[in-house]
Amino acid sequence: MTVQELPGAAAYRPAPPPAWKPLTDPEPLLPDAEPYRVLGTDAAAGVDPGLLLRLHAALVRGRRYNTQATALTRQGRLAVYPSSTGQEACEVAAALVLEERDWLFPSYRDTLAAVARGLDPVDALTLLRGDRHTGYDPREHRIAPLCTPLATQLPHAVGLAHAARLKGDDVVALAMVGDGGTSEGDFHEALNIAAVWRAPVVFLVQNNGFAISVPLSKQTAAPSLAHKAVGYGMPGRLVDGNDAVAVHEVLAEAVARARSGGGPTLVEAVTYRMEAHTNADDATRYRSDEEVASWRDHDPVLLVEREATGRGLLDEEALGAVRQDAERMAAALRERMNADPVLDPMDLFAHVFTRRTGPLDEQRARLRAELEAASAHEDAGHAPGQGPAAGGPDDEQVAEDGR
Repeated sequence: MTVQELPGAAAYRPAPPPAWKPLTDPEPLLPDAEPYRVLGTDAAAGVDPGLLLRLHAALVRGRRYNTQATALTRQGRLAVYPSSTGQEACEVAAALVLEERDWLFPSYRDTLAAVARGLDPVDALTLLRGDRHTGYDPREHRIAPLCTPLATQLPHAVGLAHAARLKGDDVVALAMVGDGGTSEGDFHEALNIAAVWRAPVVFLVQNNGFAISVPLSKQTAAPSLAHKAVGYGMPGRLVDGNDAVAVHEVLAEAVARARSGGGPTLVEAVTYRMEAHTNADDATRYRSDEEVASWRDHDPVLLVEREATGRGLLDEEALGAVRQDAERMAAALRERMNADPVLDPMDLFAHVFTRRTGPLDEQRARLRAELEAASAHEDAGHAPGQGPAAGGPDDEQVAEDGR
């Protein structure tokens, strides 16, 4: 006797599914066929002069920040630096479009976005220097820790945005990710739950052409990354990622939509990574010099500068002042990064748990005792690193604490 032949089995047979009906009209969610642009089009004449000058100053400063941080890696002052040279328009626009109460969720390449939002440049580089996991208080700056694992910051952004809405806080989260991050499961999970919950979050994908050495064509067969938004039920926007004005406008609309209860938006900014993936990468192995050169005329700094000078908003004196300000920033960064940091080993235990556990307290006490014993040993006239006299009190203390 089969299951279907058991008494009462017919009552458990599922009814035919209802006729299929789309939950959302896909047409309004589809991105434009071409990336949205402002600079170099008739729309540029209507750009607010104040915004144009603000973007220009931030871009010049950002370019200098990138070149200085890259130089610091060659000098051994940074362990690694993923440069955003060529992508400054995305970085700057993401920072400037947010209100103070909003949150930024950056990836490891987005130190410039954090600095443009007001974070101290040295604090932004602390992780890449290897001094700490994070060089700043995320709550103070409303900037989540720089995220090295790909796309794991995206679900965090959704969770914070959803929690803020439940609490009645008028907060939007803007999460940044590269095209390589869109191949991670975290990306898909974050977009799906954000759309279902209608969370006030904006996803900015910086499509710079490569996930290290893997071109976009090896990651997806979709018409664009912005098209992926439709599958989750949110709008997808395609924008020229080197056009700072266009990126700022598209992100501003997405942030306003999220803040008003309209839900999330996926923005794909088409840009290009001019430098190697990091200082440890040889980009010549997977792309040609000709390809890189073809993007130089579409440099985000030059695009804004041409528009501002063409409209008479910038002259040589004003340009010089902007560049001098960027040089002062770079000089201060260079000087401060050349100073060796003073590190306290006890900080290892400071931010592990909200409330320290018993085993952690034991480890903390043990390390403190070892440090105090070593300090007392040096004060007694022994050379650093030389063991204490056999049978001495320091030796007994270290042996006791090391159990």
